[in-house]
Amino acid sequence: MRIAMIGTGYVGLVSGACFSDFGHDVVCVDKDESKIEALNRGIMPIYEPGLDRLVASNVRGGRLSFTTDLKTGVDGADAIFIAVGTPSRRGDGHADLSYVFGAAREIAEALTGPAAIVTKSTVPVGTGDEVERILREVRPDAQAWVVSNPEFLREGAAIEDFKRPDRIVVGTEAEEAAEILREVYRPLYLNKAPLLFTSRRTAELIKYAANAFLATKITFINEIADLCEVVGADVQQVSRGIGLDNRIGAKFLHAGPGYGGSCFPKDTLALLKTAEDNDAPLRIVESVVAVNDARKRAMGRKVIQALGGDARGAVVALLGLTFKPNTDDMRDAPSLSIVQALQDAGATVRGFDPEGIEQARPLMANVDFFDNPYEAAADADAVVLVTEWDVLRALDLGRLARTMKQPILVDLRNIYPTQDLEQAGLRGYSVGRPQRA
Repeated sequence: MRIAMIGTGYVGLVSGACFSDFGHDVVCVDKDESKIEALNRGIMPIYEPGLDRLVASNVRGGRLSFTTDLKTGVDGADAIFIAVGTPSRRGDGHADLSYVFGAAREIAEALTGPAAIVTKSTVPVGTGDEVERILREVRPDAQAWVVSNPEFLREGAAIEDFKRPDRIVVGTEAEEAAEILREVYRPLYLNKAPLLFTSRRTAELIKYAANAFLATKITFINEIADLCEVVGADVQQVSRGIGLDNRIGAKFLHAGPGYGGSCFPKDTLALLKTAEDNDAPLRIVESVVAVNDARKRAMGRKVIQALGGDARGAVVALLGLTFKPNTDDMRDAPSLSIVQALQDAGATVRGFDPEGIEQARPLMANVDFFDNPYEAAADADAVVLVTEWDVLRALDLGRLARTMKQPILVDLRNIYPTQDLEQAGLRGYSVGRPQRA
């Protein structure tokens, strides 16, 4: 099939590359000329493991191409995916749908034949109705059907998630569109990936509900971690104990500094605004958002406490800056709040990250960045493990202790057992474990 992917951000680029790997003819469209020029030279705008090789392979195979010309991209397409950004709108937290509606209008003007117009971007309930209104207004004669097909990709594992999904959700009331989407996803359907057809509004809500629930699990275990520290319990054992219950499951029950990234923060806010506008308040999600926001800065206070309650003049090295490993995404990363809290307390902050330094630079003023974790830790009063990159899972703890001014390590991801830190001569402070004097 011929597929047009409007938007070459995280979702659009990964989806387009994977569709082309299934054998479809895919054209990715973006207005950013520099981005398209870079993609045509094989330079990826994001870091996602394996994406550069996947793109290169399918470009060589003639199945994947990039252009700034939407009309060319849409010409003859069976399915046109809208995968543009939907950031939180300043002032009220609503999803900014201007890019979606702008793309819908341009697509309508460029249509050359029957097509499914598929919203891949994360959008509030009812967005598809407005996309359809725009379509009918611009091209009342068009034979086209508006579909919701939310993505469920994890940054750092997006290609695997796309090719081996838990489920594929398709929201449409039109059988013509359903047939097109069945053909688009036929390679996955043959591999027994569940293909769930729903109404369009239901599909739109599934995405938000899923992300809000996962954010709730993360926030729940983080609050349990705080209780564990006070009562002398171990949150990792608590997580295992409740995660073995099949009704609960072990995923997203790892205590840490709070969630961040491109999805959970903005999607929970957008869901709250939708609920508020429809007089159906979501009190649990409201609490999740409030607790998560407070937790990030609280992690900065945890570091200050490890320094004896006074960080003025101290040098603190943050190891891992992105919101999670295997991505360069700094959006709403906990490290941003931690840096601010430490700097407000008078500390000098250093940073190390395997992939995120260039993205972190404009967001972290007065931070010194290093290409090596040991260089960042040299003569530091404390080291903070913020993101659980593989390169940080097997540090030479003895070397780390010897290079530091004070051997204080604050492990916000519970990477290292307390006894390992003590054997290396480090005073360890972790999340949700009994704190030793």
